[in-house]
Amino acid sequence: MFYKIITKGLVRNFCSEGIFKHRKIRSPLVEVFNVKATKGSLDFSKRGGLFNVPELVTPSGFSEIQKQCVVQTKKLIEEAQNAERTRKMVEIFDEMSDSLCRVADLAEFIRIAHPSPKFRAAAEETCLSVSEIVEHLNTNRKLYDNLKESLTVGDVTATTEVDNLVGQLFLFDFEQNGIHLSEDLRNKVVKLNNAILNLGQRFVAGSDLPRIVKKSVIPSSVQGSFNSEGDNIIVSGLSVDSPNAMVRELAYKIYYYPDKQQALLLENLIQHRLELANICGFKSYAERVLRGGTIDNTSDVISFLEITSNDIKQFSNSDFKLMNKMKRADNFEEELAIWDVPYYVTKAKRNWFSVKQEEYCPYFSLGACMDGLNIIFENLYGISLVNCPVMEGECWSSDVYKLAVEHETEGTLGYIYCDFYERIGKPNQDCHFTIRGGKELNDGSYQVPIAVLLLNFRSPTWGTPSLLTPHNVDNLFHEMGHAMHSMLARTKYQHVTGTRCSTDFAEVPSVLMEYFASDPRIIKLFARHYETNAPIPEEMLQRLCASKKVFTACETKMQIFYSVLDQLFHSEDPYSKNVPEAVAAIQEQYYGLQYVPNTAWHLRFSHLVGYGAKYYSYLVSRSVAHSIWHNHFQSDPLNRKQGENYRRDCLAHGGGKNPKKLVADFLKIEPSPKVLANSLVTDISENYKEVEKCCYSHNI
Repeated sequence: MFYKIITKGLVRNFCSEGIFKHRKIRSPLVEVFNVKATKGSLDFSKRGGLFNVPELVTPSGFSEIQKQCVVQTKKLIEEAQNAERTRKMVEIFDEMSDSLCRVADLAEFIRIAHPSPKFRAAAEETCLSVSEIVEHLNTNRKLYDNLKESLTVGDVTATTEVDNLVGQLFLFDFEQNGIHLSEDLRNKVVKLNNAILNLGQRFVAGSDLPRIVKKSVIPSSVQGSFNSEGDNIIVSGLSVDSPNAMVRELAYKIYYYPDKQQALLLENLIQHRLELANICGFKSYAERVLRGGTIDNTSDVISFLEITSNDIKQFSNSDFKLMNKMKRADNFEEELAIWDVPYYVTKAKRNWFSVKQEEYCPYFSLGACMDGLNIIFENLYGISLVNCPVMEGECWSSDVYKLAVEHETEGTLGYIYCDFYERIGKPNQDCHFTIRGGKELNDGSYQVPIAVLLLNFRSPTWGTPSLLTPHNVDNLFHEMGHAMHSMLARTKYQHVTGTRCSTDFAEVPSVLMEYFASDPRIIKLFARHYETNAPIPEEMLQRLCASKKVFTACETKMQIFYSVLDQLFHSEDPYSKNVPEAVAAIQEQYYGLQYVPNTAWHLRFSHLVGYGAKYYSYLVSRSVAHSIWHNHFQSDPLNRKQGENYRRDCLAHGGGKNPKKLVADFLKIEPSPKVLANSLVTDISENYKEVEKCCYSHNI
């Protein structure tokens, strides 16, 4: 069956007036962000260094802040080892961590994002130097013993639950590096960590390399669909947009053809991780990584994935059956294959709901979207995003905006630098960086956090603002969810500020923001044509929101498949089975489409490096985010009471509360594998119901 949008009169109206109050006047952010930030935005009455760090006017300033960091760290080590100290050990450790992170996090961002090679080189040197300091600290047995004694015997003054939790986190960091082991084993841990870092970097670098084949292996009828160079065809991706099934098939089989070097790198990476975990007292790398998470053991992770997989199978089977009919309608006799899925997902959104990116972009100017975020934050938290002039030298690029996060009674909560536009050499990824974490200071004041949002939108042109696709809007809301987690956390210690929490909770605030970005009642508040100021037409709005809910089951099944394989690779005996056979079995069981012989997509799965044994985290975060949306915001998305509850009971804790307890306390239910799975299943079931309400079906 195809789905087609039904007439406007029958479309469910999500946008009835009077559901909630909101500001009628558009904020200054519309004008600010619809004009590219330039040097004209600078405050030339003052000159400062990067992020207002006075020393960072020039690249040589990095060596100065590094020296200051060394001096401060030595003083704190002396205090921690002084038998007559008066402060809690965890307070000293957190100040030490803050001193290091304020240099390392800033330098790491500049190393990645600054256009100047000199600044990047200086920042990289600082990163390496701070890493060496940290490595020495991790091998300081006296520091470890003093910390452990303060947690087991008692500290100089009574400690709180948060003191103990953060202290245990510091202790675990020590033990992950083998501090409690013999000298020989400690040295081995250091070597393993260095090898793991090197292997991971090499694996990631190889995961994006194109595949080159002779033209003769490609049928002449489709050679024109690929890039070529002389007698060679260059395959650098999957050709998911091609309407030709043969092109999609060839691209998949060539791009994912097994690479021996990548296979060796991955095997060595996984074996080194297992050896490291075993030395540190864990049965598997997964056991080591999952400690302290919303799901804190391998058995529960697998249970969560299996329950979800089984319970959404009816929906994913329906997805695949429908895509198979679409393929037949395109005059292809072959059964649906894995290389067809992205193409038919896109085609369904485009054809069934007439969702064409170019039609929607004029309603999503960057300024309008920032206004939408401001509306949400004003209503939920009493917070405004306020554009700030920047001092000369404060930013790394002239087109960066600086926002102050201002609360109506509490004042400035933090600062967000918005690096939103494409430029040569800039990383092609959307991400959030913590530059400075929030923490209580010794004088009783609060160190406000600083964050950067790095995205890659098209720059405004003369008379035309940056116009976002619906996908860009989702990404902006997602990353701003991370930024607000950083801003609204009010933790005593910077070690657990904002997004410094378990990976399977860190994505909850960002995924929750995607629900706001997909709600017609919210979109209606800010989506206006950049030229006419006309609101987005109701029928377009409903089509867009319905399109976001199509084929969510098959996408979830793929994420489950990836997550199960990730757990296998980080289990007690990851290579007990033939890897291609194991991948094939897991794909067919947990995804539902057949494995393609002589392919090895996992050798390009770079998330195995950054999210080793934690890839399941996105699904858990999505489950928790859906429960929060369903129970607290779905009926009234801009309810101030619910916003304040969410801020106080979730965001404010950062990583300063065990995530399992945090989720249980806020949702009033224990986050067991079954409960988490049920939330995902409910989400997918609701998606299908909404699509049915917006569409009708007929046989093809």
